[in-house]
Amino acid sequence: MDTTADVIVGRNSVLEALKSGRSVNKVLIAKGQRQGSIKEIIGIARDSGLIVQEVEIGKLNELSGGMRHQGIAALAAPVDYVEVEDILAKAAEVGEAPFLVLLDELEDPHNLGAILRTADAAGVHGVLIPKRRSCPLSATVAKTSAGAVEYVPVARIGNVAQTLKDLKQAGLWVAGADMAGDKAYYQADLTGPLVIVIGSEGKGLSRLTREHCDFLVRIPMRGKINSLNASVACSLLLYEALKQRELKAE
Repeated sequence: MDTTADVIVGRNSVLEALKSGRSVNKVLIAKGQRQGSIKEIIGIARDSGLIVQEVEIGKLNELSGGMRHQGIAALAAPVDYVEVEDILAKAAEVGEAPFLVLLDELEDPHNLGAILRTADAAGVHGVLIPKRRSCPLSATVAKTSAGAVEYVPVARIGNVAQTLKDLKQAGLWVAGADMAGDKAYYQADLTGPLVIVIGSEGKGLSRLTREHCDFLVRIPMRGKINSLNASVACSLLLYEALKQRELKAE
């Protein structure tokens, strides 16, 4: 097996990797698994000239590292990170105000995968993650994203504060999600060039990151728990921004 390859597991993840044109080296199918979407995946793989190999279920269990593989895996070239400038150029190409997400030291791969999935659905142009103290793209992220990792550009940044300064100079507004925000998230104007900043699971936004936000928004909490999962909080803000943008465009 190519140890430098990414292992993609699960039917949706493998299917989207093939559809997106990602460089897939081989598709592995558990013996006897030919039903449902696996049949479609085999067809696409063979039409693309890829190797489709039947293996014992134990091989997939080993490759998946405990993740639910649904009888299928693929070996692919690692997902390429992009530059922040590439993301801004992508927004300009489609004539849209830049819509970005920056994750401040988010360490849970399941949260990152879920955020990528929502980002794709909400029309986000790209996601920024720090190179240090942050979860990188991985097989777990890809599986949780249900294939969105193939479509949402991800840039790794060296310094969050400097990146936010640069984005401001490029004309973007910086909105941070924080319990101490002056406004509820649905009261803020999220229609223009925007980067939404989400903090880590335990600590939220760092002090320095908060200081570089143009404004902070909070999510009202009416129960006993004082915070939401990072991916859930991000979903609320992204869809509020999407709603406002679509209403403005009408």
